[in-house]
Amino acid sequence: MTGAKTNERPGTRAQVRYLRVSPFKARIVLDLIRGKHVAEASQILAFSERGVAREISKVLQSAVANAEHNDEIAAEELFVSACYADEGPTLKRFRPRARGRAGKIAKRTCHITVIVSRLSDDELDALRSRAASRGTTRDAAAARRARVAHSRGDVVAEEAAEAPVDEIVEDVTDEAVVEEAVVEEAANDEASDDDTSEEPEGDA
Repeated sequence: MTGAKTNERPGTRAQVRYLRVSPFKARIVLDLIRGKHVAEASQILAFSERGVAREISKVLQSAVANAEHNDEIAAEELFVSACYADEGPTLKRFRPRARGRAGKIAKRTCHITVIVSRLSDDELDALRSRAASRGTTRDAAAARRARVAHSRGDVVAEEAAEAPVDEIVEDVTDEAVVEEAVVEEAANDEASDDDTSEEPEGDA
């Protein structure tokens, strides 16, 4: 059974033509991202040490943008369903060699195509459940406060980490007002004590 032709594969595609790199070098990187989620594929390309990874990353971003604007599919629901590099025309160059001879230089080119498709409903549910179990949907600041509170083992800090920032500010302000009132009351008591102790003595 033969698969679908490259120009008949379903999905949203983007292509770059006449890229000045050999197809062999491009296919090494394309094999790394085939079948991956677009976020994972972007990370692989970002940390790849091969120069062609930067050009492939641009093609992947273009395919994702085409899917979002043309097919109205969210980027979180896409994966790289197919990617391949076709051989382009070869530029022929020569280098002078000994005894008047010319050494042949072949500068390869290729056409890179990336196709993204929507994940199935079952795969999307599994992906979201894994993200929820890892806690990636939580707010980053709240997650960091919870980790700090847990590492310190402080119950008060843990409650503060779970509370919103506005409530924490209000609590601190209320404590400052109460403390100021206590200090002022203590100062008034000391002043009243000084006044009673300095009353003039009556005639003997």
